[in-house]
Amino acid sequence: MNYAASSEQCLQRILAGLDLSFLSQRDGKLFTARLEEHFEALFSRYVDVYGHQYDCYYHLEQLVLTLAKGLKQRSTDLKRLDKARVEEQQAWYKNENQIGMACYVDLLGPTLNDLKAKIPYFKKLGLTYLHLMPLYDAPKGDSDGGYAVSDYRKVNPLLGSMEDLESLSKALREAGINLVLDFVFNHTSDEHRWAEAALAGDKTYQDYYYLFDDRTVPDQYEHTLREIFPQVRRGSFTWNDTMQKWVWTTFNSFQWDLNYSNPAVFNAITDEMLFLANIGSAALRLDALAFIWKDMGTNCENQPNAHKLIQAFNCCLQIVAPAVVFKSEAIVHPDEVVKYIHKNECQLSYNPLLMALIWNSLATRKTRLLTASMQKSFSIPDDCTWVNYVRCHDDIGWTFDDAIAHQLGINPYDHRYFLNQFFTGRFDGSYADGVPFAENPSNGDCRVCGSLASLCGLEGALTRNDQHAIDTAIQRIMLVHGIIMSIGGIPLLYSGDELGMLNDYSYRDDPAKAHDDRWVNRIVVTDDDLEGVDLPVTDADSQTRTVQKLIFAGLQKLIHLRKSLPVLGAARTHILHTDNQHCFAYCRAAENGDKLLVIVNFSEHAQSVNASILDVFNGTPAKDLLSEQTVTNDLPVVLAPYQQRWLVVQ
Repeated sequence: MNYAASSEQCLQRILAGLDLSFLSQRDGKLFTARLEEHFEALFSRYVDVYGHQYDCYYHLEQLVLTLAKGLKQRSTDLKRLDKARVEEQQAWYKNENQIGMACYVDLLGPTLNDLKAKIPYFKKLGLTYLHLMPLYDAPKGDSDGGYAVSDYRKVNPLLGSMEDLESLSKALREAGINLVLDFVFNHTSDEHRWAEAALAGDKTYQDYYYLFDDRTVPDQYEHTLREIFPQVRRGSFTWNDTMQKWVWTTFNSFQWDLNYSNPAVFNAITDEMLFLANIGSAALRLDALAFIWKDMGTNCENQPNAHKLIQAFNCCLQIVAPAVVFKSEAIVHPDEVVKYIHKNECQLSYNPLLMALIWNSLATRKTRLLTASMQKSFSIPDDCTWVNYVRCHDDIGWTFDDAIAHQLGINPYDHRYFLNQFFTGRFDGSYADGVPFAENPSNGDCRVCGSLASLCGLEGALTRNDQHAIDTAIQRIMLVHGIIMSIGGIPLLYSGDELGMLNDYSYRDDPAKAHDDRWVNRIVVTDDDLEGVDLPVTDADSQTRTVQKLIFAGLQKLIHLRKSLPVLGAARTHILHTDNQHCFAYCRAAENGDKLLVIVNFSEHAQSVNASILDVFNGTPAKDLLSEQTVTNDLPVVLAPYQQRWLVVQ
């Protein structure tokens, strides 16, 4: 019988060889207990990926030392939070009171201290979750919106300091708002100290990246890789004159992909991750997680080792900072998205399929693809949750399942072309003012950018001074937000959408941004925009101000209602068929028997749904919480144009 050391034996040897006297007696006991609980899971994944390396044991030992230092650096109040959240019977992210917003600090602040001063505004709106787009030191000029990180431990000086971020984090916690930060771990900028050392010829740090002397190997990879930003450059590799080498750069030439086949990279990034966790973040958004592992002959996305590494990162968090959870950013095929969602991997996940198909239903006025797709892909483990959004800082990509489209008689290629044409205003009868992004010169494919309000038709309606069109655009805005508030998961607003902000075309005059059309929906929100937006409409208000107040008040009402309904927290979601292709319906069902039936009309015409949909209430009359009307099961349920009904037992 071949000999193989167990994870327990390995851990005991590691602990015997390390000097952990820098830990207090309490921390030492806590660290050992958590190691013993989670080391087997960490060991199995680490060895699966790195066990063939001759120095695997050395790197594993160094990782344990890194974890111990991470625990020592964790503040007392965060350790108390760890204890409280480990003991929670229900995870915080499953609660109906969770309402999120994502923003760029400089576009809403414009500094971290300014953002802290806006906490009363966040509370007024009802937020309990604030995701700050990358705020780390980054190259001047184009930095891919901050996603080219030069130093994970330094805030962009224009935004403030790391001390300011820690102060904001503490203030948000005290206000009951969870802070979410980006963990950009697929790549660094070419100005990161690791990249600079590689440029200087340091072999250790050259091994942190994928570097090639000639095109032989890159060309072999290129056969199966897709281009991410074909309008900027072709291919996934960039020639570097200083090193005389090709560098793997999936996204931009200044973003160097990290080489996770090197265990030293995993350890180094773990150290950066724990630093971010110890700032006080409640969740870390895993940026571009699908790309972190490369295998020749594949598309180098969603590889098995990518999952193992994320699970290993999660083990590290459980040992040092168990209050922190991961949020998956996987904008890939729906079948691949759900593979990242697990208590031991990513507890939260963006829901790009729901986002894309909400827009699809707005364009087509039909819900067949939305219903069929959600019936297949909405269900995830009960101890995880979706983060549902309608817009984000990026673009809209049409990542629906081609197989489901074919089953419904929809040609996926033609349909994506239609959606791109519709939302960029190129389709006759379109109300949308979107901008094409990453248009591929080879096949004409693209994605769509634009603020939520502009894509919903508000920009054009205000330009034409068409009151009916303005009212209709507001109805669309409220409809899409009503879905993400009620379908199950954390609703995530994008800063400015709560005010109905329109596209900002000024980026076209900035050389550092002009090539990146995503800046059209990365909109500055000023203090003047926020001041008094919660007050009633007056005759003195401009048309634009009136619209902003109406949208803000409408969202406030939805948020307040959501927070009052436990069935919108930890409950199952059942996607229902309706007899009307213009309507979408689902039922939330809690373990105590409470139910909420939501019916949505995606058409600008009145629609009705067969009364049989009310069978979920077993014959009991229902009340619409939004209109306060009573609905009985002896007549069809009628919905006005773009109306949504939230129905509960009378």
